[in-house]
Amino acid sequence: MNIVLRIGGSVIASPLNPWLILEYSKILEKLSLKGFKLLIVTGGGEFARILIENAKIMNMSQESQDRVAIQASRVVAQLLAEALKPTASVTIPRRIGEASKLLKKHNIVVMGGIKPGMTTDTVAVSATVKLGFDVLIKATNRDGIYDKDPSRYPDASKLDSLNFKELKDMFGRIHYEAGLKTIIDPKAARLIAKHRVKTIVLNGFKPENIELAIKGVKIGTLIYG
Repeated sequence: MNIVLRIGGSVIASPLNPWLILEYSKILEKLSLKGFKLLIVTGGGEFARILIENAKIMNMSQESQDRVAIQASRVVAQLLAEALKPTASVTIPRRIGEASKLLKKHNIVVMGGIKPGMTTDTVAVSATVKLGFDVLIKATNRDGIYDKDPSRYPDASKLDSLNFKELKDMFGRIHYEAGLKTIIDPKAARLIAKHRVKTIVLNGFKPENIELAIKGVKIGTLIYG
């Protein structure tokens, strides 16, 4: 099975969490030994948002803010790649095509953002589509998708599954801006729905959840059909 794993910056970079990054490296190495091909896409999290705020203070454009955030996500990706060597490539690809070439030599490749206006969520979905991988797993700071924001509504309920139309209706109309905080960004939600990408959203603070999801255990929220 070929998998794209999107690890949210809210999980490993808010603040930077070296111990959790090391935990991920152990789980991912184990999966690699079992024959899985994995493309990991990391976010910049709090690290990126601090840089974005500084760019705003300097009156920089949203495109400039995005470029700064991309570099943060790539630093986080480098940390994970270094923890994974020699299993993973230590080269952080700047394009999905470059990632594809690296995956011919390595079972694991790690990358961050690639261009302004394109979040790491969108990078992960686009990579899943372009590489023809089987599933996209998103590791977040929640244990799935809720019917409303659980940080604001105590009666929010976790959804075990969503179809593509429901996903698009829920997230596809959110306005994008640099540093946007949402469990799935609007463009990524639209792409998942358009290309019918099987997606699992789960709690990323427990890296073992990745293994469970791959084994078919019902965990998090399944987006499918």
